[in-house]
Amino acid sequence: MREIAVPAVAKREEAGGLADLVFTNAKEAPEHIAYRRRQGAAWVDVTTTQFVDEVTEVAKGLIGAGIGAGDRVAILAATRYEWTLLDFAIWAAGGVSVPIYVTSSAEQIQWILSDSGAVAVIVETTEHLARVDAVKDNLPSLKHVWQIDDGAIDKITELGKDTDAAEVDARRAAVTGPDTATIIYTSGTTGQPKGCVLTHDNFFAECGYGDNILPELFRGEGGTEKPATLLFLPVAHVFGRMVQIGCALSRTTMGHGPDVKNLLDDLATFQPTFILSVPYVLEKVYNGARQKAHAAGKGKIFDAAADTAIAYSKAEGKAGLGLKLKHALFDKLVYSKLRAAMGGKAKYAISGGAALGLRLTHFFRGVGLLVLEGYGLTETTAASTTNTPSNFKAGTVGRPLPGSAVRIDEDGEILLKGGQVFSGYWNNEAATAEVLDAEGWFRTGDLGSLDDDGFLTITGRKKEILVTSGGKNVAPAVIEDRIASHPLVAQAMVVGDGQKYIAALITIDKEYFTYWKTTVDKPAEATVADLAEDPVLLAEIQKAVDEGNAAVSKAESVRKFRVLATEFTPETGHLTPSLKLKRRVIMKDFGTEVDSLYS
Repeated sequence: MREIAVPAVAKREEAGGLADLVFTNAKEAPEHIAYRRRQGAAWVDVTTTQFVDEVTEVAKGLIGAGIGAGDRVAILAATRYEWTLLDFAIWAAGGVSVPIYVTSSAEQIQWILSDSGAVAVIVETTEHLARVDAVKDNLPSLKHVWQIDDGAIDKITELGKDTDAAEVDARRAAVTGPDTATIIYTSGTTGQPKGCVLTHDNFFAECGYGDNILPELFRGEGGTEKPATLLFLPVAHVFGRMVQIGCALSRTTMGHGPDVKNLLDDLATFQPTFILSVPYVLEKVYNGARQKAHAAGKGKIFDAAADTAIAYSKAEGKAGLGLKLKHALFDKLVYSKLRAAMGGKAKYAISGGAALGLRLTHFFRGVGLLVLEGYGLTETTAASTTNTPSNFKAGTVGRPLPGSAVRIDEDGEILLKGGQVFSGYWNNEAATAEVLDAEGWFRTGDLGSLDDDGFLTITGRKKEILVTSGGKNVAPAVIEDRIASHPLVAQAMVVGDGQKYIAALITIDKEYFTYWKTTVDKPAEATVADLAEDPVLLAEIQKAVDEGNAAVSKAESVRKFRVLATEFTPETGHLTPSLKLKRRVIMKDFGTEVDSLYS
């Protein structure tokens, strides 16, 4: 058993809630640009004063609608300005916000609204409204349904015309740190989602570290640009929520990017100084740039530039003269253009949710974008460990946050402790007792190791361990991440529990597939289904599998694989909203394909 604890750097003196942040900001920095809001092709500034006025008016409306202190109010919407406005308004009214993913089915929506006892839900679109309408007869606690695209903000505000702003102040003053701020339902890779109860203090403990160990990002220290970030991750996810609150705490200007398809355009116009991302998005940025270069006949230049960036990063500041000259040349030809595509001002990115992989970590660092990987769960209010610009080790998820501790149990499971660890699951004491002990240690279900410097490395999930018929324990995550790093691979899922050997299901990245066909003289109209058994495609995927096999022992290596005609997505039900594999669903839906790997 190994353990590392990092002492807290400061103690929060305030006893109030998260809504106090926006009121304090307006009082102390009334002209600060809190948000930049997309209106058509332009970004419009929203000052702290303007924002607190809007929060107050919506909070008055919620109170006027009969929302009481501690009442749960759900939000079903994509990442947009109104999401953040509603969140802070709910807190200002003394309520508890309950996020729902836009990909949630009517059945999942019913479960979350019913289990949380929500008295109101604010949806974004007519399609979202239809899903709620389909189940609301089974929700006796639900009193209000508002739609953002149908004027929800104005309608709620109108309900508060007879409510005094003093009532908002009174509600806000009654909130204490240990009170529940939100109930975030887990993605539900197995069984019904569980509601993670996160308090105001949980978020203050989590987001307070930004000021202390990431000042280059949240305070802009050492840079000439005022800190700003574009949030394109779901605010319904704890990572996006942490960013939203962290920006308010540090007075970082924030924008909202609701559609990842428009990400590069949004980045180019918003020009963030740092980016919050998941590996999938960074992989898309790399693959898209590589594909564009090859299509323009500059593939050899890009690939040479990528190799140089990786070598430069691996040199850890000790690059020889020849490497420095090559790096300087490619900075003009390639790297500067890639940085410009991301807005031109970003020097840092925080990545979580899965492993980025060493190759891309070194690539982006060599290009001039330091990707700081961290680790945490919904139950830990997002990150419990993170790399920092001054304390960085590629391939790890960093050291514990101030005031936190990490323990590796005898069986390799990661245990976490600290102010950001949740208080338990909503209405589910049995599930809480399974993961949270009397000392406050949370069992993550993930496997990992701590090195001598206290950096954590994730090696897999305890519940996902496969045991072959020969008795070999196999953690899928390592090899899956390596295989999926190939630009042609969308996802890889390792199988083989109870079997003689390990195999894998492979899905193809549709965007890169379109480009790849042009490089191997395949018909433009050919689909993945058409080429699933094509020798040229299988040979290319074999390269990805070989790369994955190089990271594990022979007994853990993939012997066979099957290319699937479809890609796993949240919409198909094969990925969670945070893009994790739903293994049981995939095994059920593709059982025939799995059986074929062993027949």
